[in-house]
Amino acid sequence: MTVAYPRKLRNAMGAREILANVVRDREIHLITLNRYRFSEQRSCKDLTDLIERLDGQPAELVRDLSRHISDEARHAMWLTDLLVDIGQNVGTPPGVSYIDEFERLLDKEQYRNLDDGVIAALAAINVTEKRGCEYFSAHIHALKQAPQTAENVKIRETIEKIFPEEAGHVRWGNRWLAQIADKSPEHRQKVEQAKRKYVAIEQAAFESGMDIMLGAELRRVTRLVDIANTMPMWERPQYLMERLPRTLLAPDLQMTRVDVAQRAWNRDPQAFVEKLVPMFLNGLNTIEKKPAATKPKA
Repeated sequence: MTVAYPRKLRNAMGAREILANVVRDREIHLITLNRYRFSEQRSCKDLTDLIERLDGQPAELVRDLSRHISDEARHAMWLTDLLVDIGQNVGTPPGVSYIDEFERLLDKEQYRNLDDGVIAALAAINVTEKRGCEYFSAHIHALKQAPQTAENVKIRETIEKIFPEEAGHVRWGNRWLAQIADKSPEHRQKVEQAKRKYVAIEQAAFESGMDIMLGAELRRVTRLVDIANTMPMWERPQYLMERLPRTLLAPDLQMTRVDVAQRAWNRDPQAFVEKLVPMFLNGLNTIEKKPAATKPKA
């Protein structure tokens, strides 16, 4: 079966590079931790919604998802305790929401039977958990290289408690998808197609929360087309037409740009002019390279 992993930001910056910069800036660092908290908290709601849609079948999956919710709730609790203990905000984090963008790009109406719904849900959970593991691992690495202040140590110890359980969630998802794929050639084809689709959706959602530079709207459209290309031909036009207007207008992106500009100006007007403005304008000069094709792994 194909093994799918998250790609770098615009195929250039990896998680370790990003987190090394994040931990150097306390304000951004704490916002990032609050994003983790929000994601763990929100996943409890999303997993509960999934259990309700399954309506008790298959029972083994419902049981596993219930345990998954317990893990995510504990992670949200640990991160909330951490942020409250160091006197930081635990409200909705600023910026483009990775979770909201991921859900906007889904096409839930396409799943008309239980099998397809289960495959889609497991593929979606699996790819987001992989991204989480990648970033928790990179965050731990960055904190080990950073000054060993009491706050940094406390943050690292919290993430180190969460990371092994998130890795377990990835293994769990891999096992479930493999079991379903082994049922028949048709099931294997559905699992492979779902993996391709949700890797594309996750990449688009991830980049939407990281890329606010000039031209980001056009890069979002490119990612939208990548998603559509994983679908049957007859489903693509409707999918694109329903999502293209919001992708191009991107009101969440515009609000984030204003918020980031205000924060940067208030902190250091000179750095705003000398660094942020040129970096923003340079967004149009970036030529994205296509990732090299890889052969599916058995």
